[in-house]
This record gives sequence, C-alpha cells and structure tokens, in this order.
Amino acid sequence: MPTSDFLASPFAADRAVAVRDPARCGLPTAASSAAALAALAGSIVLTGSAAAAGSYQIYVSDERSNEVTVVDGADFSVVGTIPVGKRPRGIHASPDGQSVYVALSGTPIAIPPQLDAQGNPIFKRGDDEHTNASDKAADGIGIIDVAQRRLTGKISAGSDPEEFALSRDGSQIYVSNEDTKSASVVNVAAAKVEHVISVGQEPEGVATTPDGKQFYVTCEAAGDVYVVDTSSYSVVGHFKVDPRPRTVAFLPSAGVAFVPSESSGELNVVDSKTFKSVKVITLPAGSRPMSVLVSADGRSIYVSNGRGATVAVLDSHSYAVVNSISVGARPWGMALSPDGKYLFTANGPSDDISVVDLRTNQEIKRVKTGKSPWSLTIVPSG
Repeated sequence: MPTSDFLASPFAADRAVAVRDPARCGLPTAASSAAALAALAGSIVLTGSAAAAGSYQIYVSDERSNEVTVVDGADFSVVGTIPVGKRPRGIHASPDGQSVYVALSGTPIAIPPQLDAQGNPIFKRGDDEHTNASDKAADGIGIIDVAQRRLTGKISAGSDPEEFALSRDGSQIYVSNEDTKSASVVNVAAAKVEHVISVGQEPEGVATTPDGKQFYVTCEAAGDVYVVDTSSYSVVGHFKVDPRPRTVAFLPSAGVAFVPSESSGELNVVDSKTFKSVKVITLPAGSRPMSVLVSADGRSIYVSNGRGATVAVLDSHSYAVVNSISVGARPWGMALSPDGKYLFTANGPSDDISVVDLRTNQEIKRVKTGKSPWSLTIVPSG
C-alpha cells in the first residue's frame, strides 16, 4: 500500500490554496469537492474541472471471486463486474489506457503459514500450496478491453503468475512466476513468453525502473531482490533485505528504490545504482508492510501495512513517518488517483477498498467489491 518536487505537483497546488471545509467531515463525492474548491478559488470553471476530477475508473482484482470490480472515480460507486478467470491478483493498465491486464492463476490459495517470533513464515516439509491440484490451464495474463468492459483474451505468462510490471511502451510484461523461482518476459503482440530468468524462492513483486532499463523482482521467502536488464534479460544486480519483501517503488529520478520487509516491519531504502541498502526505516509498531507507492511528484511515500490496518506516510527526503492513516482490514495493493487527491487500498478480509482523502489524510469511504480484493489499477476515462 508516495511523493517529491512538491511545487511541481497539482496536488501541491491544491494544498497550498485549500481551506478546510467543515462539510468534509462527511463523505463527499468528487463532484462536491470540486464545487467547494471552485467556491473558494472563485476562478475555476466547474464544467471542466469537475469532469476532470472524476475522469477515471478503478479496476480491482478480486482473488476469491474470480472477477474484477470496476469503480467510478467520480462518486466511488461500483459500475461493473467482469468475470476474468481463476485467482486474479496483480493488475495494471496499459500505457494507452485501452486495456487492463490481470494475472490469473490456477494454483489453489494456501492457508497462510504460521509465523515465528520474528514474523517469518514457518515452512514444514510437505507444506506447499503448489500441488498437483493446480489448474495450469488457468494460468496467464488476462486482457480486459476497457471500452467493452469484458475479458477478451489471455496471454501465456509462465506458471502461477502473481504480479507483473509493464515495459514503458507497454509492449512487454515482466511477470513473477511464484512456484517456479523464475520471472518471465512476455511479448504482448506475440502473446507468448520470450525469456525466462531464474530468481529466488517465491518471487512476488515486480517493478520497472523509471527509465525502463531494468525491472526488479522481490522474492518473499529469503529476502532476495533481483535486478534484470531489459535489453539483455540478464541479472545485473542482486541484494538481500529482511524476509518477505512484497513490492518495489522508485523515486521518479533520484536513483532510489523502496522495498518493504513484511516480517520485520521495515522499509528499505536502496541505491538503485549500486544495488545496496543505504537505510532501513522502522515503521510504526504493528506494521506488516505489503505495498509501497511513491507520489507522482516524488515527495511522499505510502506503505500499506497489512495486518496493521494502516497506511504509513513518509517524507521522501527525511524518511520520517509523518502520518499513519487507518484503513480497512489487511490493506494490500494501493493506487493513487490521477490528480493525486485520493489513495485507494485493497482490503482482502473485508471485501472492500478504502478511499483516502490525501488532503486530510483520512479514510472517507469504503466500497464493497468482490471477495478478497488483492490490488487495484487506475484507468483514465476521459
């Protein structure tokens, strides 16, 4: 479950001129928020800005109900449900916004392992979710046509795809294959795997660097993180953090990566040129960090804290925790609205997503989805 050059951000401009509106203690819609700002500023044209404020949709992968829920960004109402196939998890929009890709897996959901005193999973011989009961025909990357709002195809993506990232031009998909200790490179146009890279046990998070020249793969079991070159598809970096690194995020241009360690409740700051951890940030007590996001301006870092039921907000310069926002049960995936005003978390156990107003750093709404929402992506609709 992010931010940097404050003055360059539209969100920053809003914060600089905004006046606290008592009505915001309720559950306002995006349209009413736009109207309030127009009244204060006096120079905003409502017909344009109100439409822009809600001109996106949120696509939510629902792991246990085998569907994707579509939520309108204007009033946070559910506007559609799309059957996609078994166990949808990672979900991302194409750069042009015309397609949404979702990772599908026929591997059964396992009961979470017991944890030791340090929060590490205790694996026993024979404990393996990847059994002969797996339906490998269900594995792949599903393709949703946004205009039609339906699944139109599925791309082969190796065994048990969990999470993935897109190349900058959207022509390739970099996939973590959880049960085969590998990452796959998928050619979207050819709809096939072109490269397979060996990584560590239980690969999970995948993220493309801002310049598109590398992608990172986090491996949950032993804390390995691999860096893969996107031209040679060779491993050019490998480092370790404390166990269960779930995701990766980057500052827009500063050569810094952030990797959470769920077991230890930490966020690792990594020099993305030397592939070394330069700082380890201890998150608030009870944090079980899952997803990390950096805001478009690079000023803020957001970390979803899983069983801690919060989102931590950190300053990207001082790395200080500046806020802790209460959200739904076990927040995992996160997404930011295009205008930077809202953050959304997928709350698996409670079958809903949280809507957080980043101007007040408060959850303002819960939206019911399908069963066990896993992650979210934003699709512009205007």
